[in-house]
Amino acid sequence: MDTALWVVVAAALLTAIMTGVGALPFLFVKDLGRRTLGWSNAAAAGLMLAASHSLIDEGVSIDISLTLAGVLAGLGAIVLADRLLSGAGEVQVADLQGASATKALLILGIMTAHSFAEGVGVGVSFAGSEGLGAFITTAIAFHNVPEGLAIALVLVPRGSPVWKAGLWAIFTSLPQPIMAAPSYLFVETFRPFLPVGLGLAAGAMIWMVFSELFPDALEKVESGSAATAVTLAFAAMLAFQMLVLAH
Repeated sequence: MDTALWVVVAAALLTAIMTGVGALPFLFVKDLGRRTLGWSNAAAAGLMLAASHSLIDEGVSIDISLTLAGVLAGLGAIVLADRLLSGAGEVQVADLQGASATKALLILGIMTAHSFAEGVGVGVSFAGSEGLGAFITTAIAFHNVPEGLAIALVLVPRGSPVWKAGLWAIFTSLPQPIMAAPSYLFVETFRPFLPVGLGLAAGAMIWMVFSELFPDALEKVESGSAATAVTLAFAAMLAFQMLVLAH
C-alpha cells in the first residue's frame, strides 16, 4: 500500500467537514414561515431520495443481492427505531423537543449510519488503483454538501441554530474517518460489507421520506407544490452528482 494511513484518515475527515458546509445557506435566510418550512421538508425529501438512489446504484454495481438485503435490513431497523423512540417519552436533541426532536433524531441516526458505508468506501478506494482514492474522496466530499443541507433543512426551520445544525451535520459524517482506516488496512475483509451498508442506509432514507418528511410538507403546502419541490431537489442532487462524477 503506497498511501500513508494518515492521508486516508485526513481525506475521510475532509469529507465529514464538507457536510457542515450544507448548513451555510441558512446564515442568509432569517425568516422561515409556514410555507417555507413545508418546502424545506419537501426539498429535504427530494435530496434524501436522490441520495438513496445513488447509494442503491452504487451497491447494485457491487452485488445486487447484498444491496437488496441491506435495503430490507434498513427498513426493519428504522421501523424498530421509530417504535422505540415513540415509546421513549420526551426526547430532546439539537434544541428541539417532542415530535420535532424525534424526527430530527431519526434523520441524524440515518445519516450517521450511512456514513459508515461511505467511510468504508473511502478506505477501500485508497487500496485500489492509483488515483481512485482521491477521486472517490472528492466525489463523497461534494456529495456530502447537499446531505448537510438536507439535515439543516430539517433542523433550522424547527428552531435549531445554524451553527449547531452545521455541527450536527459534521457529526453524522464522523464515521467516515473512523471507518476509513480499518477498511484501508483490511480491505478484503470490509469490501463484502459495502453493498449491505449502502442498501441499509438507502432503505432507512426512503422510509423517512414517505413516513415523515413528505407528510410534514403536505401539512403546510399544497400537494402539487410539495411534489414540485421534491422533484426539483431530486433533479438538482442528480445534476450535482453528474457534475462531480464527470471525469
